[in-house]
Amino acid sequence: MTTSGIDPRGPRFGAGVTAVLLAVVVLLGPGVPGLVVLTVVALSFLLGTLRGAEGTWQGALFKRLVRPRLASPAELEDRRPPRFAQGVGLVVTGVGVVLGLAGVAVAVPVAAAVAFVAAALNAAVGLCLGCEMYLLLRRLRPASAG
Repeated sequence: MTTSGIDPRGPRFGAGVTAVLLAVVVLLGPGVPGLVVLTVVALSFLLGTLRGAEGTWQGALFKRLVRPRLASPAELEDRRPPRFAQGVGLVVTGVGVVLGLAGVAVAVPVAAAVAFVAAALNAAVGLCLGCEMYLLLRRLRPASAG
């Protein structure tokens, strides 16, 4: 697995797009339309978990529309923490989708609200909660675990 760096502004841009979609889910409330949008977000997180944040459709938008208009980043970021954060987002939104499909409609906006907080923090101030979880877990792992 390659650990070469990525432009840290890409995942932050993706978090902004995701935050907007999650806000839409919260505003739609329980029901099919919100469940559909949350499913799209969950599938986006699945892509990010499998291919990294740069492998999502939000990453493609950043690469094609935003990145060409910016100067090179001052430094690159390890791609593993944002990828882990995508997995955390997948778990949160996935639980909301599964519960929504099981008839617990209120789980849809609740899961979206929880994920929105994380995405909005990342987009607004660059605080990636999933990335911080990744780093904490790495520090807690015994040294012999590699």
